[in-house]
Amino acid sequence: MYLKHIIFHPEKYPTRDRFPFDIPAFHYQSRVCFNSPVTLFVGENGTGKSTLIEAIAHKCGIHLWKHCAGTRLEVNPYENRFHDYLSIEWMDGCVPGAFFGASIFQDFARMLEEWAAADPGQLRYFGGKSLLTQSHGQSIMTFFKARYSVKGLYLLDEPETALSPKSQIELIEVILKTSAAAGRAQFIIATHSPILLACPGAEIYSFDHSPIKPIRYEETGHYKIYRNLLEGGYRLLEKAERG
Repeated sequence: MYLKHIIFHPEKYPTRDRFPFDIPAFHYQSRVCFNSPVTLFVGENGTGKSTLIEAIAHKCGIHLWKHCAGTRLEVNPYENRFHDYLSIEWMDGCVPGAFFGASIFQDFARMLEEWAAADPGQLRYFGGKSLLTQSHGQSIMTFFKARYSVKGLYLLDEPETALSPKSQIELIEVILKTSAAAGRAQFIIATHSPILLACPGAEIYSFDHSPIKPIRYEETGHYKIYRNLLEGGYRLLEKAERG
């Protein structure tokens, strides 16, 4: 592992009633420790998973490849400042890394296309062919397989968005292969996927609690919902077969 932990400084927050400083989980948090090469953030929408992932990226000097936002109806001066109120501690010095966000991946794919128009060799680092000529899910998996073969810290925000269940399992295989290869990579992932949450050896942090706390896979709401859904589906099928 490369990143040891992140430390919150709620006593220094500039406000507590504007995003992201109004997120309850950030009010009572002292730190989040990384004890496994794979750490998963889980929780309902709006609980701060993606916000923290992006803040970690900024704090670690990892660039987010996205186009500048257009005109906004209302500008929030605090929106991109959360990383200023975090501290990080590395295990043995910082390492390079990359951020993947499902909401900005197409921005990156278009930028890569522009780079490749001037220098086609750029595509060698991302699977050898244009990401825009593949389906959304295929291009994401091509990116993962190429990028995560390199040593580093990798932050992923809801990577399952365009991936089929089979591709999600394939992503787990990529993650395990890379993180297990002499500790070449560390992954921190925000996800709603019960498949990714089942990643062997991963530590899971629940953002549905204040403060954020580690929980077992079977304790996650996502696991319980899908288990009840599948069990209910089987009961409906049995009832239908009985007539």
